[in-house]
Amino acid sequence: MTRGSALCAAVAATFLCTTGGGASAQSHEVTKLVPGSAFHGVHGLGIDKSGRLFAGSVAGAALYEVDRVNGTAKIAVPSPEGMADDIAFAPDGTMAWTGFLTGDLYARKGDGPVRKLASGLPGINSLAFRKDGRLYATQVFLGDALYEIDVEGIEPPRKIMEKMGGLNGFEFGPDDRLYGPLWFKGQVARVDVDKAELSVVADGFKVPAAVNFDSKGNLFVVDTALGQLVRIDPKSGAKKLVAQLKPSLDNLAIDDKDRIFVSNMADNGIQEVDPETGSARQVIIGKLALPGGLAVVSDGGKDTIYLADVFAYRTIDGATGEVSESARMHADGVTLDYPMSATAKGDHVILSSWFTGTVQVIDRKTGKTIEMLHEFKAPHDAVRLDDGSLLVNELGSKSLLRVSGEHGKDRTTVIGDLAGPVGLAAGPAGSVYLTEAFAGQVSKVGANGEKTVIAKDLKGPEGIALTPDGRLVVAEVGARRIIQIDPQQGSITEIAANLPIGLPAAPGGLPSNIPTGVGVGASGTIYFSSDVENAVYKVTRK
Repeated sequence: MTRGSALCAAVAATFLCTTGGGASAQSHEVTKLVPGSAFHGVHGLGIDKSGRLFAGSVAGAALYEVDRVNGTAKIAVPSPEGMADDIAFAPDGTMAWTGFLTGDLYARKGDGPVRKLASGLPGINSLAFRKDGRLYATQVFLGDALYEIDVEGIEPPRKIMEKMGGLNGFEFGPDDRLYGPLWFKGQVARVDVDKAELSVVADGFKVPAAVNFDSKGNLFVVDTALGQLVRIDPKSGAKKLVAQLKPSLDNLAIDDKDRIFVSNMADNGIQEVDPETGSARQVIIGKLALPGGLAVVSDGGKDTIYLADVFAYRTIDGATGEVSESARMHADGVTLDYPMSATAKGDHVILSSWFTGTVQVIDRKTGKTIEMLHEFKAPHDAVRLDDGSLLVNELGSKSLLRVSGEHGKDRTTVIGDLAGPVGLAAGPAGSVYLTEAFAGQVSKVGANGEKTVIAKDLKGPEGIALTPDGRLVVAEVGARRIIQIDPQQGSITEIAANLPIGLPAAPGGLPSNIPTGVGVGASGTIYFSSDVENAVYKVTRK
């Protein structure tokens, strides 16, 4: 087994890399096809007394400060403590935030040290301070409860009430009552936290995600499914549409001038909305949200990339880099479950999500969902075989599964004891090539379940694709490079090195995190996703 040179010089966002491993080494050029963006999905927002805007990212496990004039962002609190699903400021200026996956709640005053105020609360989501400085937080999705949090971090959280219906991004009103959306009930509620009493203020929402008050006592709510910003009269419950935005809204914050800032997961962006006119100004945005696995199909010499973008399902023109959107998370009438991996064959694209345990089959041309299969154990990739059955890399069971029957009810283990199964590529005669990220191996598994290791001693291999001439292209994430493997000889050729791949796993997530995807067009052009930059690159022979 030979390895190529690791020499790779970056010039003007272009990597020129030399392959090795044989006498016929060839030079490749790596160019950025789709530019990157600041966040890895953007969620909670908060504005401090000086007017600084902060934004949180769960998958990116970081808390950012956003320059709302220049449209840039910088990390204010890095991983692992920086994971922030929601952000709130105390009367004394202390900033607090929630670590959704870890179940931790943190706080920091000024530039002082980060303090952990609470732990053991999986799904800790929203939080808010009362005027007297007391702190309250809720679990949503991974729990459903409201707590008071000791701001000194000494006493354990005190549970106030539970089973409310997903009390999400909330705020205390002028009447010292807590107002917030009930995600699963389509309502906005008022809570007396002292009496543990809840009453409905307004209903008829699709998926309300967060509320906030302006200086005049107006209550605003974002509906993530409809993409709407709505004003509510907290006394009568009367509603008025303020702005029609795009779905996948997550949170909002209002500054001392009553300017409203709204975050959008799928856009990886933040907008400023004028509450009087409803006009929206884009403060910051990305073409992609958090790109993971991808697949490439060539039609008439044109490469189309099918991308699992976590908060959206998108396609990319392989020549121009133009991005088109097929579906986004939580949009009304859309079926999508945080896609993290993608494969394509014939008329179908298959998306997988380890977070939701789902495998989704989509009509490649229409974008319509054909089938949504549930209850997998952290599926990392899936391919369709010629007989119509699916093979699924199930990381949770360390197995490769064969799935068939109505709604995928028939599931059998083809082979088990896999060490971190991540990527899949369909091979000949019902076989499949797969990567084992934890074992550092690439193997071929026959239709009979017989496994043959093709390459080993790799560093975190993830995405895998078959070239037109029958070779394998693999994203070796731990070595930050793309390699080519001869499946017959096991020889390895380095295609490109020093690549922006391998975003560290968010605390509380899987070690494999968001997989780096690779795909190959009919002409041999290679495409790969960058989870570090939220970008997509292409690799061509010089």
